[in-house]
Amino acid sequence: MKIAIIGAGSWGTTLALLLFSNGHQVSIWSYREEDYQNILHKRENVVFLPGIKIPEQIEVTRELNETIRNSDLLVTAVPSQHLRSVISNIPYRDIAEKIIVNVAKGIEIETLKTMSEVIAELFPERSREKTVVISGPSFAEEVSKKIPTAVVAASIDISVAQLVQKNFMNQYFRVYTSSDVKGVELGGALKNVIAIGAGICDGAGYGDNTKAAIMTRGIVEISRLGTALGSNPKTFSGLSGIGDLIATCMSRHSRNRYVGEQIGKGRKLKEIINEMVMVAEGVPTTEAAVKLAQQAGVEVPIIQQVYDVLFKNKEPHEATLELMQRDPKNELI
Repeated sequence: MKIAIIGAGSWGTTLALLLFSNGHQVSIWSYREEDYQNILHKRENVVFLPGIKIPEQIEVTRELNETIRNSDLLVTAVPSQHLRSVISNIPYRDIAEKIIVNVAKGIEIETLKTMSEVIAELFPERSREKTVVISGPSFAEEVSKKIPTAVVAASIDISVAQLVQKNFMNQYFRVYTSSDVKGVELGGALKNVIAIGAGICDGAGYGDNTKAAIMTRGIVEISRLGTALGSNPKTFSGLSGIGDLIATCMSRHSRNRYVGEQIGKGRKLKEIINEMVMVAEGVPTTEAAVKLAQQAGVEVPIIQQVYDVLFKNKEPHEATLELMQRDPKNELI
């Protein structure tokens, strides 16, 4: 199969390596000239995936429409807030019958749409059954080193999800299937918000008890909001929910946890973001999540406090105290 990877970040590059090792013909489209030149001449993504060699057989290009036109399957691996601008100029005829596998985790701020919904809006005549989303605890740094990983591929047509499962799965990358596209997308996006909260906990000097509480009650908020938006609540007990949440809240690889940790230490958000090479998807997703919760009439106190710390300069200890002093609740309600 000919597969085009749109986005030469760490995850896009890692998936290119994985799919090539599975026997596919792979090309990577790079937005940045620097990454294109590094992959082309050094056979290494020096900025986003240093130390991992990229075989000569993997093509790298800056010609977006050409690489899409010559592919059988398309993987979109660009940051969520840029997906619309990247693919909006693609001619419909070039992707009408192609399967699109989106791996970006986020919610568009302006529209509050998930990535599959953005794709559907841009190409309304294209069948939604041909869109698949992949999510789960899958840091590129580990997958690129063939460390065992499990994810979930979701499509409203389970047979399409199974096709992606077959082509992506190998001895170190296990793929499960789901038909709950919205739930898988929301789990993958919203866990980044909770991971920022977990990082704030780390930076502010709280302990394991506090972090465990944030993670546990965080998945409750994700499930509550996701269910209100039409998702299967069981999805949030799976890989794109609690699985991805655990990894993102705990790992040294987590960009979102790092942002929270630096905030917890007293640094300003703008300063942190400006020094980062990679994108912390949880920052814009926090804005989107608060708006979604307000529209759905759903209570999300942790997400709201993360928002207030990030965008209203609330002091982390004050936010924590407000969470601790909320009215008594039954855990299961």
